[in-house]
Amino acid sequence: MVYAIFSASVLLAIGAIYVGAIGWLYFRQERLLFEPAPLPLDEPICDDEDTREFFVEVPGARLSVAQLMRPNPRGVFFFLHGNSGNLKKWFVELDAFRQANFDVVMLDYRGFGKSSGQIESEEQLRSDVVAVWHQLAPMYEGKRVVISGQSLGTGLAAGLAAQLSSEGHAPDLTLLVSPYSSMKVLAAELYPWVPLQVLRYPLHTLEHAAKLLGPVMLIHGEKDELIPIRHSETLVKSMRSAQLLRVDGAGHSDVHQFPTVRKALMSALGRL
Repeated sequence: MVYAIFSASVLLAIGAIYVGAIGWLYFRQERLLFEPAPLPLDEPICDDEDTREFFVEVPGARLSVAQLMRPNPRGVFFFLHGNSGNLKKWFVELDAFRQANFDVVMLDYRGFGKSSGQIESEEQLRSDVVAVWHQLAPMYEGKRVVISGQSLGTGLAAGLAAQLSSEGHAPDLTLLVSPYSSMKVLAAELYPWVPLQVLRYPLHTLEHAAKLLGPVMLIHGEKDELIPIRHSETLVKSMRSAQLLRVDGAGHSDVHQFPTVRKALMSALGRL
């Protein structure tokens, strides 16, 4: 009798801890998904003379944006970065784009770098991306447009590219580096004990990928353990015109450092 009561008490305690953990994940999952690094307002993102930084006003926040501006660019490379750091980390290695004569535009999400506010929902995150694009789009009327993202940013990039495609303004290239088929699928792989209903950022990349018009390039490291390459394999099968560059020896965080990636990017931009 005592043993049964003790066992029941232990199960109840474990259940309470589990429910508490799930509740914490539901309301505080931004802490797990996003790793922003603030940046002082007076600290330059980049000192290069052909770059500038500015803010785009969105409801409840100001988003920090960095832009490489060529005298007469062939087009623009609109890039959505991963879940950590800030533009100081991501707005680098611009010479390749200068050689290709492409402007580069990157933004920091809410709470990242000099951007104010906090990320509160996927809808808000996607809306912010669209707002920044619409602010810059008139500058590139008649120019080549590349929508790109890496890691977390791939779901956002696919969503923006799909929206532009539906509006009759399909990007000339959609480039996704280390993409996931959806955050929901990835979460199920990494945290099988967590109910999928808890995830407030499902980021269904696959649904958007199927709607993309125009060329699509996927780049994925063969040794990526965070987002396995099978996610890119799933995505490429659903697309109308896509190619997958498998980077031998590359993991998740270092894939962009491999010469084959730079060569493929420059070749793709040169063909536009």
